[in-house]
Amino acid sequence: MILSMKPPYDITPKILKLIASISEKIGEVNAHYLSKQSPQLRKQNRIKTIQSSLQIEGNTLTEEQITALIENKKVIGPKKDVLEVLNAISVYDEITHYKLNSEKDFLKAHAKLMKGLIKNEGKYRNQSVGIAKGNKIQHIAPPFKNVPHLMKDLFDYLKNDEELTLIKSCVFHYEMEFIHPFIDGNGRMGRLWQTVILLNEYPVFEFLPFETLISETQKEYYKALSLSDKSGKSTPFIEYMLGVIETSLAQLLSYNNRTFKDVDRLEYFLNLGLKEFSRKDYMNIFKDISSATSSRDLKKGIAMKLFKSYGELNKTIYRVR
Repeated sequence: MILSMKPPYDITPKILKLIASISEKIGEVNAHYLSKQSPQLRKQNRIKTIQSSLQIEGNTLTEEQITALIENKKVIGPKKDVLEVLNAISVYDEITHYKLNSEKDFLKAHAKLMKGLIKNEGKYRNQSVGIAKGNKIQHIAPPFKNVPHLMKDLFDYLKNDEELTLIKSCVFHYEMEFIHPFIDGNGRMGRLWQTVILLNEYPVFEFLPFETLISETQKEYYKALSLSDKSGKSTPFIEYMLGVIETSLAQLLSYNNRTFKDVDRLEYFLNLGLKEFSRKDYMNIFKDISSATSSRDLKKGIAMKLFKSYGELNKTIYRVR
């Protein structure tokens, strides 16, 4: 299969419905400033992303062990698993610096992700490969001589096609898995680069761990890849991945609505970087709380010495320390 400038896929009613739902949820995320999550929540989500993406590849480290590695603590575990996590931490720390349509950045990310794990990290494979499941060959990748050309076409699609970013990200993920450009690390690179593509337009995806849902639905993940292989189009995989994204956004909205307490709201609000604000400003961010609740929150913030208040009643201004 030689890729054209635009890889083959169909826009189905299911895809259109999912895109509408995702767009609505992203609007809700932005309206509640959930894309600017508290540092604690961002850290938790980053840990979930790394743990889930590597677990799909057989890594055994737990979220607790990954947390310890992020905090530069020693962890007892298989040497390979620890190295995989350390590599992933360094890559995801740099995720906002990668340019989505840069093949150079793509190879650089692979080199970091697979450092010390394979010999030719950051380089396309120079041998033929087949992907086996049990005793059966599930997929024979294109000849290695075609890989540079195929990957160039795929990056040209990212650069030049006017397709929606949501669809582009799914198409790239599938086509990259089909090409299987590396000896190892293809799965984690597909998931990483889909995040990089989405991040270009939607900041929330830096900390939205949709890999967790892929990890929990691995059978469906591999089935969608297989169905796309058989049909010669990435349509089944696009439908699957958009479903994963939609569910992950729904979980984010549900999680924040369920768990926000006064301290969470204060931390969240201060993370927006305002130097001074009014109670009205505070309530504009948290639209679902009452004026009495906002007053209690702000009193708590003063007691915690997060900010000082000046003025009286509805003219009170709060200045961040």
